[in-house]
Amino acid sequence: MFITSVIVIVASLTNFATAQNSSHAPATSWHAMSLCRGLKIEDAPIAVLQDHLSTGRLTSVDLLFCYMQRYYQTNQYINSVLEINPDAYDIAASLDCERKAGKVRSKLHGLPFLVKDNIASADRLQTTAGSWALLGSVVPRDAFVVAKLREAGAILLGKATLSEWADMRSNNYSEGYSARGGQARSPYNFTVNPGGSSTGSAIAVSNNVVPFALGTETDGSVINPSMRNAIVGIKPTVGLTSRAGVIPESEHQDTVGVFGKTVADAVYVLDAIYGFDGRDNYTAAQAGKTPNGGYVQYLSKAKVLDGARFGIPWKSFWQYADQEQLDTLLTMLDVLRTAGATIINGTELQHPEIVSPDGWNWDYGTVRGYPNESEYSYITVDFYNNIATYLSELSNTNIRNLEDLVQYNIDNFGSEGGTPGIHPAFGSGQDGFLASLANKGAQNETYYQALAFCQRTSRDEGIDYALHNRGNKLDALLLPPDVAQAVQIAAQAGYPIITIPASVHSDSDMPYGLAVLGTAFSEAGLVKYASAMEDLFVSSGSKFQRSKTPPGWSNYLDRNLPVPF
Repeated sequence: MFITSVIVIVASLTNFATAQNSSHAPATSWHAMSLCRGLKIEDAPIAVLQDHLSTGRLTSVDLLFCYMQRYYQTNQYINSVLEINPDAYDIAASLDCERKAGKVRSKLHGLPFLVKDNIASADRLQTTAGSWALLGSVVPRDAFVVAKLREAGAILLGKATLSEWADMRSNNYSEGYSARGGQARSPYNFTVNPGGSSTGSAIAVSNNVVPFALGTETDGSVINPSMRNAIVGIKPTVGLTSRAGVIPESEHQDTVGVFGKTVADAVYVLDAIYGFDGRDNYTAAQAGKTPNGGYVQYLSKAKVLDGARFGIPWKSFWQYADQEQLDTLLTMLDVLRTAGATIINGTELQHPEIVSPDGWNWDYGTVRGYPNESEYSYITVDFYNNIATYLSELSNTNIRNLEDLVQYNIDNFGSEGGTPGIHPAFGSGQDGFLASLANKGAQNETYYQALAFCQRTSRDEGIDYALHNRGNKLDALLLPPDVAQAVQIAAQAGYPIITIPASVHSDSDMPYGLAVLGTAFSEAGLVKYASAMEDLFVSSGSKFQRSKTPPGWSNYLDRNLPVPF
């Protein structure tokens, strides 16, 4: 079996190289995914994969082998995987034995997945946030979400690449780059921003390296890479998924999210990982607000759109989308209308002036002259305190606080770029770390005023105000997620978003999406409507679906660093 596997891998790589170097090969032949024991699993949804496993057409070992082939075929290009789990095949074999004995744990049984390299796993994998500073450190236990996926029978294939420290360390940086992992690149266009900071997680799902993955978001880091790689991303309400065992940024905004090729795939994963965790007191807020039986029961067909009411915050967000995206997204709204949905324009935030007109800026309050209205004023304080708490539980490391991290990056400036202008991926050095270090974690008047302001203007006077729509309540707001300011307001609120694929931009060759936004713990409704929209766009044969937006592998031989932000 092992010898045969090696022969197959070598043959696959030989064919890959031959096709790549052949000027007569079809444009997509060399990066297409091979059949898996004669079966097409490229872009196969989880339900299809489980059918192959349940009927015996494939085993979990077979499936893992085929995804590993895909990893070897593409990782030298897209660089979505930072590290492979050396125990993955043993785990797959064990799960095959369970299935043979009649035990199937869940819809994820026997399927491989990746987690972002800031999510802890107590095994032979590292957890480093992409930094050399934490190499060799030992975590005390699996992150809650990893433990839940293991209980569901999923196979941790490895750790995904990411923007180092989930974009916290620098404000001028190359999205998707880390010192340990290098630059992750989107199969749509290798030379532009691939989305982040959960970059590798999204790219791996989009490129069929795994069927699903986990990432984290503080401000855009699940929705942005999902949208930019034409997959589904679910960023849950803060408190629905535990952050225990996750390298933190801000206790007020951090959340663990999921990536899948379809809404159903993402929901299967969400159902497996959400729940109360005594190690994360924010999860207590979900009590009485989550459905018995999980969210899968809310997966819906297009017919539920009849009578649904969706708001368009045009002045708040939509006006900032470029014309090509607007043309596409407005056409998508027309398709929703044909299904019976009502689209109401002008459902704005009470204070649209809090939205930066010049793109994403988490220090926009300070730009306006009010640091006590800036998200960055409390994020930097939270990080100083939260990272010390996380580091205190690690063993086999001398890194215990932010001061140690800053000094490590200075001492190792060649690889970690701790000084501005040294490393092309870290143009500003570690100015994010230094901003956090400067406040020493002081929860002073500015901290509390900024936190209160951002939460009030994004919640009661923001998203909830728009949803209320002067008494004519809406089911959800629709957003252009490539307008990062829109996702930023949801991040400040801690509210959930689901993004689905829309199209690919003609200038950049990069995908963009359509997002559905709701109030706290409204995931059931968002799942209902996002899945219905997906069904409508697919069943109607429209161009607004993932299968109509395949990666073009533009500029695949280029290796620019940094990628433009």
